[in-house]
Amino acid sequence: MRLTTKGRYAVTAMLDLSLNYGVGAITLADISERQGISLSYLEQLFARLRKQGLVSSSRGPGGGYRLSRAATEITVLDVISAVDEKVDSTQCQGKHNCHADEQCVSHELWQSLSDQIRVYLAGITLHHVVNDYERNLNNRGNSEKVIKFDAL
Repeated sequence: MRLTTKGRYAVTAMLDLSLNYGVGAITLADISERQGISLSYLEQLFARLRKQGLVSSSRGPGGGYRLSRAATEITVLDVISAVDEKVDSTQCQGKHNCHADEQCVSHELWQSLSDQIRVYLAGITLHHVVNDYERNLNNRGNSEKVIKFDAL
C-alpha cells in the first residue's frame, strides 16, 4: 500500500484544522501557508472532505473551514477514504484477478495486510495525532517534529 500525496495532504490539512479547533473558521490560504500545500490542491481536497461531512464551511469575512465533528470523532481512515484514497496492498485492487485472471497464491496475505492497515487507521483519531504531536514538541522542543504513536 502506498499512500499518495492526496491522502497525506488531506490528513495534514485536517490536522491543521484540529490544531486550530475552537479558534474559528480557518481559511485554506492559512493552511496552505502553514503546511506548504498549494491552495488549488487544498480546494480540491476540501470539496471532497465537505461532501463527506468531515468539514463545514462558511463564506464571507471570518469565513473558512471547521471540523464538522470533534477531532476525537474523526479517524485517519475517515479522512483518507473521503478523498478517495484506497487502502489496498493487493496487486489486483481486491478484484481477485491478479494472476492470469485468477486469484494469486499470495492474495489472502496482501488482503489481510490491507485489512490490518484499515483497522489501524480506523483506530487513530485526529485528536490522537494532535496530542502525540504536541507531547513530542513539549518533550523535544521545536527542533525535532517526529510523531510516534502509542500502541492502541
